Amino acid sequence: MQLSTLLLLLTAASMAAFWLGRRKAVAAVGGTRAIRNLHSLPGYYGYYAAIWCAVPGLLLIGVWLAFSDSIIMARVTSILPPHLVGDSGGDLSLIVNDIKNMAAGQFANPARAVELQPAVELYRSLTVSSRWILTVLLAPVLLAGFGYAWSRLTPAFRARNRVERVIKILLIMASSLAVFTTIGILLSVVFEAFRFFQKVPVADFLFGLTWSPQTAIRADQVGSSGTFGAIPLLAGTLLISGIALLVAVPVGLMIAIYLAEYATPRIRTWVKPILEVLAGIPTVVYGYFAALTVAPLLRGFGDSLGLSVSSESALGAGLVMGVMIIPFVSSLSDDVINAVPQSLRDGSLGLGATPSETIKRVVLPAALPGIVGGVLLAASRAIGETMIVVMAAGLSANLTINPLEAVTTVTVQIVTLLVGDQEFDSAKTLAAFALGLMLFVVTLALNVLALAVVRKYREQYE
Repeated sequence: MQLSTLLLLLTAASMAAFWLGRRKAVAAVGGTRAIRNLHSLPGYYGYYAAIWCAVPGLLLIGVWLAFSDSIIMARVTSILPPHLVGDSGGDLSLIVNDIKNMAAGQFANPARAVELQPAVELYRSLTVSSRWILTVLLAPVLLAGFGYAWSRLTPAFRARNRVERVIKILLIMASSLAVFTTIGILLSVVFEAFRFFQKVPVADFLFGLTWSPQTAIRADQVGSSGTFGAIPLLAGTLLISGIALLVAVPVGLMIAIYLAEYATPRIRTWVKPILEVLAGIPTVVYGYFAALTVAPLLRGFGDSLGLSVSSESALGAGLVMGVMIIPFVSSLSDDVINAVPQSLRDGSLGLGATPSETIKRVVLPAALPGIVGGVLLAASRAIGETMIVVMAAGLSANLTINPLEAVTTVTVQIVTLLVGDQEFDSAKTLAAFALGLMLFVVTLALNVLALAVVRKYREQYE
């Protein structure tokens, strides 16, 4: 039986348990007119029964899926010919992958197809048997859980307390998932970055002025040791992100002020959704626009002024990226400005201030924590952008502050280093994790700075 079918059966059983549990609670007090004699509302009794039906079933399915495949593959690989298994774990993993592909009807290595056919048949047979055993075991588990809940459903039973406790546990698990995911990402990046720093000194990476990660296969080849100075990448990232924020922050903030304080409801209804469409446009479209439209315009305009503008420049990428992140600033700032209490505006206007003075001296300072949050989100979006930089700014790691020249960013180099079949034992590949760790630290510093600003002004206006 397929997993989707088992989940549907589990859902149907939980719904039936809810209905039966609620019905028993109502019947225990003699009908709906006497439900005041119940400790909790009838629905909580139903939820309690449904929980005891669903949770044991989900645990059984999860444990079974976690261990059944490894047990099946151990049985399947035991019948493989010795010359196929060999002594290498990598070869065995490839063979296991071929068996699974053949069992799913997908392409596999034709040289091994005949020898692997008995193992494929055994794998299919054991997989089907495993699902049927799971189905057979699931029924008594569901009945046992429902039977336990059924025995507890009395009018004095505190069903609401038990259900709310379960919901609280689920909320804690959901919030913990985000925390542990972040910790896992950080540890994986730190571990691989540590391997990189065992090959390349930290000082050379942090303070080096040349980025050339190409390494040779043999020691006698030219360029057998790459240069991993991250300063050009960091400078390019900050240059393009700074240009983007110079475009997005003033324009987005002015749009938010107009929509929140001056625009009529009809104009606001039309303008805000149109602006938010910019956030939904794929970044590759912005990249085409930057490469085919903005870059030639900048080059032509620079020639008319006697300036040398590269066909791939930081200015072109930054301008288009700024247009892309305008909705992040305008939409969030608009919501924050609208959340400022009307009493602050009324008090300022009552003291004789003009609307513009009220906005500058009352509304914007009160909304500053939220505005800083929107700017931070826009900055993070700009720092992490890749496609626009690849298409409009190029891949050259130039150490320059001239926006008319080609530069590259940290994210672009991470993608470049990890493209293709890579082995994680060379400094070139491991450099991507060191760059990721550096980007994480920079983003963390921006968050700390924004948090300090938010706390300072929140104390003044709360």
